[in-house]
Parts: sequence; structure tokens; C-alpha cells
Amino acid sequence: VQLQASGGGLVQAGDSLRLSCVVSGYTASPYALGWFRQATGQEREFVGGIAWTGGFTKYADSVKGRITISRDAAKNTLYLQIDSLKPEDTAVYYCAAQMCWGRIGVKERLYEHWGQGTLVTVSS
Repeated sequence: VQLQASGGGLVQAGDSLRLSCVVSGYTASPYALGWFRQATGQEREFVGGIAWTGGFTKYADSVKGRITISRDAAKNTLYLQIDSLKPEDTAVYYCAAQMCWGRIGVKERLYEHWGQGTLVTVSS
């Protein structure tokens, strides 16, 4: 499974941004796709995830209300919409695929495949 994230860049606080992640190379559909982020000097953290087939979502409390995760199955693309961006949202954002069925995982170890990351920088 290959994942290619894009859409990062330099934005102003209060702006909105949509990241994309194209998923390819799978024979069995992932159970879920997730977004994680890692700020400089910090551990990678779960942002949110979506079940690939059912479409139900799970969001981290720290960003709930400001983000929307969606997917377009026909385009094999995952999206992360972030509104009201804050400087503390500055991080490298990664998309990842969870192949194991069950619940949408919030731990890195549950995701077997990762994209290369896209940098989001929010200026104040």
C-alpha cells in the first residue's frame, strides 16, 4: 500500500487548509485511514481517522470541532480539512493505513503503511 500526502504549505492563523492523501497499491481495502501529525521535538500524535468502507470517523479531542476527515473511494483519496488554524497546528502531517479490522486506531503501531508527510506551517 502506498500513500501520497499533499496540500501542506504556509498559511495564516485563522485560515483553512485541506490536505489530501492518495492511496494506491492495495489488493485488500484498508479498514481505516488516519491522519497523524508531528511537531518539531514532539511525538507523533493521532489527529483523526475514517473507516474506509463505512465512512464513520474518529477525531482527537485536541482538534475536534476544527477538523473534518472525509474520503472519496472512487478517487482513492483521503482528505483532512482543518479550519481556524492555529500556530500550534504547525507540524508534518502524515496519512496512514490501518489494515486490521476492528476500531479506528489512535496508536501509531496499528497503522501498517505510511505516507511521506506534508508540512503545514501556521504563522501568527
